[in-house]
Amino acid sequence: MLVIFGILIQVIIGFFITKKINLNPNYEVGQKIDVLNGVDVYYNGGVGNVSGRNLTGDGYNLGLKYQCVEFVKRYYYEELNHKMPDSYGHAKDFFNSNLKDGERNKQRNLNQFTNPSKSKPQKNDLVVYSETTMNKYGHVSIISNVTENEIEIIQQNPGPFGKSREKFDLTIENGKWKIKNDRILGWLRK
Repeated sequence: MLVIFGILIQVIIGFFITKKINLNPNYEVGQKIDVLNGVDVYYNGGVGNVSGRNLTGDGYNLGLKYQCVEFVKRYYYEELNHKMPDSYGHAKDFFNSNLKDGERNKQRNLNQFTNPSKSKPQKNDLVVYSETTMNKYGHVSIISNVTENEIEIIQQNPGPFGKSREKFDLTIENGKWKIKNDRILGWLRK
């Protein structure tokens, strides 16, 4: 029994260490790996790695460097000239589950749409993902392209071997647009 307990402790410690360190020798933390409309995406290594806080010249909080939240807030600030009234919070906190489809999310000063929604996702929409057993903070990304049957997202901090861009199927069911990913709570729009 003691041996099993020891192995379990080692597995748990190993899991937390791999969330903090860079396991991918092809990239360095802080390295530019992609760009959307002139806004850079940086490599973060382990999803739990933190490299300090990123603030704008006027003191607006963009978030923890190289985390997913920092990219979407930096994108909205630089590309869309948008400051969120509540500049703090984890990725999953960007979605307010008390709001109905299309209502204004006052914490983010953005319109919020549920997945599925009457409103089709658009370029520059901010996509919010739920938490998982391995990631209690959730995730956020930006829609970089939309067609009739899929969206492409761009993201920062998908993990040491994750890709900065992914595509998801987009369908219309009962008059509502659905992004085919069970973790996607919805999207926010300026």
